[in-house]
This record gives sequence, C-alpha cells and structure tokens, in this order.
Amino acid sequence: MLKNPIKTALAAGIALLVAASTAVQAQAQGYPSKPIRFVVSFPPGGVSDRLARVLGQHMQENWGQPVIIENRPGGSGFIASQAVATSAPDGHTLLLGNINTHAINSALFAKLPYDPVKDFAPISLLISVPNLLLVHPSVQANSVSELVALAKARPRSLTYASAGSGTSTHMSAELLKAASGIEIVHVPYKGPPPALQALLAGEVNLYFETIASSLQLVKAGRVKAFAITSLNRSPLAPDIPTVAESGLPGFDVAPWFGALTRAGTPGEIVNRLNAEMVRIVNQTEVRATFAAQGVTILATTPDAFAKYIDQEIARWTRVVKETGARAD
Repeated sequence: MLKNPIKTALAAGIALLVAASTAVQAQAQGYPSKPIRFVVSFPPGGVSDRLARVLGQHMQENWGQPVIIENRPGGSGFIASQAVATSAPDGHTLLLGNINTHAINSALFAKLPYDPVKDFAPISLLISVPNLLLVHPSVQANSVSELVALAKARPRSLTYASAGSGTSTHMSAELLKAASGIEIVHVPYKGPPPALQALLAGEVNLYFETIASSLQLVKAGRVKAFAITSLNRSPLAPDIPTVAESGLPGFDVAPWFGALTRAGTPGEIVNRLNAEMVRIVNQTEVRATFAAQGVTILATTPDAFAKYIDQEIARWTRVVKETGARAD
C-alpha cells in the first residue's frame, strides 16, 4: 500500500520539531557550558562596570563557570554592542546595554552597525540612576538659573563634557540647552571616568554624571552640584533640587542599564539568565549596596524589557527631533 505523502510529510515535520525542541532543552539544561563574556560599553570604575561585576561574581559562584567582564568603551557604545550582535546565539556572550546603546543611538545616528531590536534578545532591565548637573568651582554661578544667565550673557563660552556622543550625559546637556535656550560647547570623552576627570581638572565647565559616581566629590567640595535630572529629589541628597523645579519643568533623564544577549538565543536560556539576574539584584545586600549609591533596582521580565526598549526608542527619537541634537 502506498503511503499518504501528506501524512508522511507531516510526520517527518513533527519528528523534526520534536528533535529540535529536545536539542534546545538539552542545550538549556547544560547552560552555561563554557565561560561567559559580559561586555560593558564603559571603562572600569563606573556604575555599569560595578553592576556587571556584581552580577558576574554571583553568576560564577552559582553556576561554576567563569564570567569575564569585558570593558569595550568608545564609539558611543557601538563597539560593545556590535561584539554581542555578531556573537553566537548561545547565551555565552552578554551585553550590559543601556539608555545609550538601545535608545538614544538609534535616534541620534542615521546608521548603526547593529540593530538594537532585531539583533538582541532582552534579558532584564536592571537598574536606573539619575545624573547630577556638576559644575567646576571656578564657574561664577551657584544654581541652574545663574548658570543659564551666565551662558546667555556669554554664548558658547562654556563647555560641557560627555561620556561620548549619544550617552545620557550628552543628551542631558542637549535637553538643558534646548529647554533654556543657551549655547554651550560639547566636548566628548571616551567614557565617564575621563569626562569626570576633565571636569575636576577644569578642562571643561560642566558635566552630567550619575549620582552614584559623583556625590562624594560634591560632598568633598571638589565640584558643585546644581540639580538632579530625575523628576524627584534623591534621598541621598535631599538638598539638591531637580532640574525640573529649577525653572525647566518636565526635565527628566534617568539613565538605565539592562542585560541582553544575541537574538536567536533559545528562550529557555534567556529565561534562565533572567531568573538568575533578577535573583541577584533582589538580594538584600545587593539592593542595599546600590541604594546607597542612589541606584534604583528595576528587575523585569524579558518581554517587559523588550517593550521598554521600544518605548525608549520612540521617546528619544522625539527628543532628538525637538532639540536638534547631533553627534559630535
């Protein structure tokens, strides 16, 4: 008797699906099977680097595989992002993405060497931390309003550092410019540490940096802090007003960081990474450590993080269009 070709094809298809599913499950159960690379788009020393190292340490202790933190700064996050976007889709190469790599860049640059949506599998949104508007002590101003008045009296005489074009430190200043009508000159650096050092040395007049990395410098009197970029004041520095309440209503920039891996990575592996990272950042001692730095924990599901990225891309596309910001 001749076999029904349709039934034969369906049976073969089902068999292939079952085999593929079994292979994926086996891969997920054996994960991680080798060292994990955790790529960070900033140099060592900043809040993103500290977060990656905390995650890496706990993952290594729990899973028994080395987690190698790979700092690949520069290029507005292009270098780090592309390294993960072109990696094997097996969950062994991770990216600590952020507001720059997965929101601002797509709005600011006409062409990227990676697609922030199609090339990545979101794992979890992890933290958010506001910036402080820092000013060198030599600047003859002591508040946002006085800084704006000085900048208007002397157009393009004041300079501001950034951690690179497309970073939240860059866009915070662009929003300040657009909202207040001032002209200040952008001086980009390769990451937060050199930008902060430039401010401390008096090479530039102002810089937006995370409260986690700068508050101690403010308390030591090495820089002045005029405002915080979030909508609410920080409990760590309740005397520092928000930019919004300093005469620029609606101003809100809260840099965020989250973990991603290569698109096409099996969902079981993504979910395992999500569960592990959420477990780590929700530990009491980890939450306390980051809270002491002004950092808010924002652990999410992969789907929630994917939707958040879409929303942020749309938001920063509007901001870039409204401010006329450009990459320098």
